[in-house]
Amino acid sequence: MDQQTNDLIKSEIENNDVCLFMKGTPDAPQCGFSMAVVNIFKILELNFKSVNVLENQNVREGIKAYSDWPTIPQLYVKNEFIGGCDIIKEMYENGELAKLFEEKSINFKKKS
Repeated sequence: MDQQTNDLIKSEIENNDVCLFMKGTPDAPQCGFSMAVVNIFKILELNFKSVNVLENQNVREGIKAYSDWPTIPQLYVKNEFIGGCDIIKEMYENGELAKLFEEKSINFKKKS
């Protein structure tokens, strides 16, 4: 991965408390896995930064090298790599995602 791509990825992660590298946009996800994560975030009314990897092939490949994780979407919370769709879904279902957001002081809507 070139330095410019690495710097771009690093900047997005460092400057956004919740950063999701995904295929497409939150309003128009381009894959089911990205859509599943966005839907969880919508339920939680979570503000997050999305990066559409389909707009930049270097970022699409670079994020996989950056995180050493082979698939997209990828979630970062306060500079920490959390995981992909399956991990996020599991964390949401068992309450770990809400706990993580609380620990990191991320605002979201708690389930009643």
